[in-house]
Amino acid sequence: MDAATQMAIDGQAAFGMIGALLWTALRVGALLMAMPMIGTRALPARIRVMVALAMSLALAPILPAPPIWTGFDAATVLSIARELAVGAAMGFMLRLVFEAGALAGELISQGTGLSFAQMSDPMRGVNSGIISQWFYLAFGLLFFAANGHLALVALLVRSYEALPIGTALPGLEATLRVAPEFFALVLRGAVSLALPVMVAMLAVNLAFGVLSRAAPALNPIQLGLPISVLVGLLLIAVLAGELGPPIQRLFDLAFDAAARVPLGR
Repeated sequence: MDAATQMAIDGQAAFGMIGALLWTALRVGALLMAMPMIGTRALPARIRVMVALAMSLALAPILPAPPIWTGFDAATVLSIARELAVGAAMGFMLRLVFEAGALAGELISQGTGLSFAQMSDPMRGVNSGIISQWFYLAFGLLFFAANGHLALVALLVRSYEALPIGTALPGLEATLRVAPEFFALVLRGAVSLALPVMVAMLAVNLAFGVLSRAAPALNPIQLGLPISVLVGLLLIAVLAGELGPPIQRLFDLAFDAAARVPLGR
């Protein structure tokens, strides 16, 4: 084999590796851009792209071979759109869990009198309460402490096994039902997290309401707000030690819902 032929073979192999990397980076990149923590504005876009390419480079050799590049025809465009949609849908399932934590924080803030404490949230790009941001960060710490990043890599590998690159979705209607069904579970989980503090603060507020009727001269409204804040912070400190099991169940439900997206059921 002469040098020209060897160079041509090496060039074709290099272009094949680059093609496999780019095909893999579509789903991986869409998932990372849609998921919480990594896909937030707090992390620069350049870092997110580098993480997506690094994960794609590690996963591409162990995944099924991508389709042969035939140019930008209709089938290729549909395959690219499908890869982006599947990755974004799986990342969206994980983001919903973190939004459940933010919702639980907002519900607790309403009862403790801390709802007026608003500040810019760099993780979500909006203004939210400090309790909501604390819950969001707590979910992130528990995600990495429970090896959620390793479960994310396993989820990606299983998604490529269930739906290889260039393969049509087996059940589009079932896939579209995954997000609404999981959203109902997320809302129930958020209320379940906040319910103990909400009930306790309701009892405190009712006690100050009775006190305002019995002794108006004590000005219970001015006295009740500081006490409500202190009691709320104490209850949140107690709740912090019990967050692990319910959050782990929410993470399990999120990964199960994300795994259902490429399966179409």
